[in-house]
Order: sequence, then structure tokens, then C-alpha cells
Amino acid sequence: MRVLVVEDEKSLSEALCSILNKNKYDTDAAYDGEEGLLYAASGIYDVILLDVMMPKMNGFSMLKELRAQKITTPVLMLTALSQPADKVKGLDFGADDYLAKPFDTEELLARIRALTRRGGEYREDTLSFGDIVLHLSGYRLECAGKSVKLSGKEYDIMRYLLERPTFVAEKEELINKVWGWDNDFESNNLEAYMSFIRKKLSFLGAHVTVSAVRGVGYQLTEKNG
Repeated sequence: MRVLVVEDEKSLSEALCSILNKNKYDTDAAYDGEEGLLYAASGIYDVILLDVMMPKMNGFSMLKELRAQKITTPVLMLTALSQPADKVKGLDFGADDYLAKPFDTEELLARIRALTRRGGEYREDTLSFGDIVLHLSGYRLECAGKSVKLSGKEYDIMRYLLERPTFVAEKEELINKVWGWDNDFESNNLEAYMSFIRKKLSFLGAHVTVSAVRGVGYQLTEKNG
């Protein structure tokens, strides 16, 4: 799961990213509203943590523009502006939640978890397709009672594919989602990760595999027979 932190105070941004990384979130950081909008408009993030008082473009303006572009990524506003009128303004512009600084780390993490629940409802701790099950909290892939541990990136890839099993994941989109928007990862190296995943699926005896769609990307498919 990838979180964008838009905060101009670098020490706080680094602290937030450190907390999130320790809790198994991948993070990218932007230090002003214009940069944050550029990152957020990629649509690769699961949650955006957004400060209000920033250079170039403040958080309210960034949020308003983001929603105007039909980007629906959940936004949690983090700000010292704690007056009711400020909260109302942020919520009216499209924020999903509002947390005043200073804040408790556990409350921040709880609010992030709440924002990532689909449709505001409790989400099961697994994703499945065909005869395979991915355990979200344990990085385990399971099939017919047999399981195997996934590496961090293998898990991110499988989660991305299992969240949209009927779609073909484009290579660039998948790389941006797993390695971040500003990455230097070579697309031809992605096949190596797919090979690792296919071997683990084969080890499990799964009827599911990851198929390459020539010139486009990858898709989960079920083997015949």
C-alpha cells in the first residue's frame, strides 16, 4: 500500500515516512502543493496525507484541484489549523478526514486504516482469485492448505493484481504503484519478479498463474484443466 506525504516541513515529513515505512506502507514525499498535485494526479496512491500551509500551492487549493481532476484517492489533512471553519473548508473541498497537529501516532495509523477500508466497511484480511488466497497481514500466499511467504515487492505485485483480477495491469502502471512514481526501475526487470511469483504459484500447485499480455502488461489467469 502506497501513501503520499505532502508536507513542507522536511523533519516532520521524514518522521511521518519513517513511521509509515515501519508499519509496512510504501511512501513518497512532496514538499509543496504543486509537487504534491503532480504526484497525486498519477492516481497510484492509496492514501494522501496533506498539510494545509505550504508554499506554491496550499493544501486546500491542491485538494480542490485534485478533486476537480476526478482523483478520488482518500485524503487525510494534517494541519495546525484546528478551528471548526478550517475543518469544514477542508471537508467541503473533498477531504475524507482531518487530524490536527500535534497528533498521536496510533491515532494517525488508525485513521489511515479506516480510510483504506473499501466503501467505509470492514475489509477482510484476505484477497482471493481462483484457488489462491493472499493474507494481507502476513505476506502469505495460500492454496489448498499450503502456503508460501512472499517478499515485500512480490506481495505488492500480487495485491495489486488481486485487487483488480479481471483487468490487465499495464507495466508502467504496475511499476509506479509498486516502486513509486519517481523511480528508476527498469521495466524489463519486472519479468524477473513475475518469474519468482510464478515459481511460488507452481510450488503451491495453484491453478492460477500470472500471464504476460504482449505489449501491455500482466493479468491473473486460471489454467485449463
